Amino acid sequence: MERPLTQHMRKDREPLSIDDYERAGGYQALRRALQEMSRSEINQEVLDANLRGRGGAGFPTGAKWASVPTGDHWPSERFFVADADEMEPGTFKDRMLLEGNPHQFLEGLIIGSYAVDAAKAFIFIRWEYKLAAQRLRTAIQEAHARGYIGERILGTDFSLDVHLHVSAGRYICGEASALLSSLEGGRAVPRAKPPREAESGLWGKPTVLDNVETLVNVPHIIKNGAAWFKGLSLCNDGGTKIYGVSGRVKNPGLWELPMGTNLREIIEDHAGGMRDGFKLRAVIPGGASTEFLMADEIDIPMDFDTVQKAGSRFGTANVIVLDDRTCPVGVVANLIRFFAQESCGWCTPCREGLPWLREILDDIEHGRGREEDLDILQSHTRLLWLGHTFCALAPGAMEPLKSALKHFRDDFERHVKDGRCPWR
Repeated sequence: MERPLTQHMRKDREPLSIDDYERAGGYQALRRALQEMSRSEINQEVLDANLRGRGGAGFPTGAKWASVPTGDHWPSERFFVADADEMEPGTFKDRMLLEGNPHQFLEGLIIGSYAVDAAKAFIFIRWEYKLAAQRLRTAIQEAHARGYIGERILGTDFSLDVHLHVSAGRYICGEASALLSSLEGGRAVPRAKPPREAESGLWGKPTVLDNVETLVNVPHIIKNGAAWFKGLSLCNDGGTKIYGVSGRVKNPGLWELPMGTNLREIIEDHAGGMRDGFKLRAVIPGGASTEFLMADEIDIPMDFDTVQKAGSRFGTANVIVLDDRTCPVGVVANLIRFFAQESCGWCTPCREGLPWLREILDDIEHGRGREEDLDILQSHTRLLWLGHTFCALAPGAMEPLKSALKHFRDDFERHVKDGRCPWR
């Protein structure tokens, strides 16, 4: 089984130096991209590889790059932004990639910047990722010294400045336009669309944003070709995927596996199954803002389309496991508490609705719930849904709540009837 993203990472968790990376074939893809391929050929290769964004939305990366407008009536200055904020609860894949092999990420960022003709690239990283930021700074300096960043890279006409921006860190920065607002030095709030970021993004200029895991795939596609990349997968989506599992399993962690690996296999074979004395009750398959799948629904390939058909979302593919001895009401209350705290406050439904839901869920969890509270919770899964809020933060928060009310209704009712949490 090929694991191109992680195969060269060291077991002692020290990062690959630029010498280590070059010995492993690093920066060969950059040489090919700049010296042998046109920008349109790079875009087409990535599109043919069917690389879909690994940040959660799953938009085809090649199509995103190709959508950047060209022509005399568009600004010549463009920007490329890498999103390393990774604030989704239960998700920690980008941290591993940045800490273990920062040059792999940088090579993908440089190729992407060249493909869209961007002369400046920004890495937007959350402040808590101190070790990842430190290793990125070192990697940027090493790459600049070798001529992979800076003026006339590898003797070509392409020049690129790479800037590391350590952010204050907010969940709302997972929304592209809010991230750009923060990067500009303003409040992290989403912007109205249209225009799209590809047309008017950072400082009003055409901008491409991609997730860390998305970019680390790019050098391998350019080096080995789209057909090879698609052959790594078990489904229509190309490549491998960094799958993660957290919760009461024997071996929580991250694994690079073929895209489309069975969810049960990920939990039982790679995460080691449930810890002794615990049974699997449900999972949140793609980070905290996705819907629950029950224990009898996990015999499915983990890919974008299949998970959606099963009633949830692929998201970041970092699975949160719910066991039979953990209160599902408490789990949802904790998630809503996070989302309420992270609301940017830009629109009323999210600003006022999420704190209200937090209070109701806390009351239910601590024995103060009323029967009518369940109807209020249910109504908010509609009132805070897509089309009622400015961005997708509140609708994302409603996904675990909506599915919890569907699958764990008896647990909610028991809390109200008994006036206490049965798990306390």
